[in-house]
Amino acid sequence: MTARVEHLVTSGTFALDGGVWEVDNNVWLLGDDAEVLVVDAAHDADAIAAAVGGRRVTAIVCTHAHNDHVDAAPALARLTGAPVLLHAEDLPLWRMAHPDVEPDGTLTDGQRLTVAGTELSVIHTPGHTPGGICLYAPSLGTVLTGDTLFQGGPGATGRSFSDFPTIIDSIRERLLTLPASTVVRTGHGDSTTVGAEAPHLEEWIDRGH
Repeated sequence: MTARVEHLVTSGTFALDGGVWEVDNNVWLLGDDAEVLVVDAAHDADAIAAAVGGRRVTAIVCTHAHNDHVDAAPALARLTGAPVLLHAEDLPLWRMAHPDVEPDGTLTDGQRLTVAGTELSVIHTPGHTPGGICLYAPSLGTVLTGDTLFQGGPGATGRSFSDFPTIIDSIRERLLTLPASTVVRTGHGDSTTVGAEAPHLEEWIDRGH
């Protein structure tokens, strides 16, 4: 059976630098009727487990370690037995959310993950956080960008551990080089495409200064 992408929205809070904000997060499931990979276990482990159903979870991939993207990851790991994977450079942020539990494995640039016969490539895209990654599935024509690239521009870089020039370089060099038709599935809000976002790069740069 061909792998597919499923979508769930969960709600909770994002907390950093002394502020707390209400947020809705996109949780992505890639797989088939037998097995699935979860991208960004946000807020509600039970709701995500319900969406998984009886399928085997091969991994819980964190695009980055802001608390709203990882707060349900340990609980989901306990429910499913799946490993939690995170880029090592985001461990300081992870430990703010989960001081008593570590991820089960690390993600590295160029790493390949496989689910339901579909290969996924890890793309390191620092800027929103030091260890931010995107997950590219060429056979599905999609890239899951977490908070690196949204419809309308790059992720926020006004808080600790973030850097605007770095996120622009990541988007320019790692994401806008993907086929224009590639569907961009984001950490919050609506999806877009690489082709729709590419023309706006100079506008983002002007707006960021």
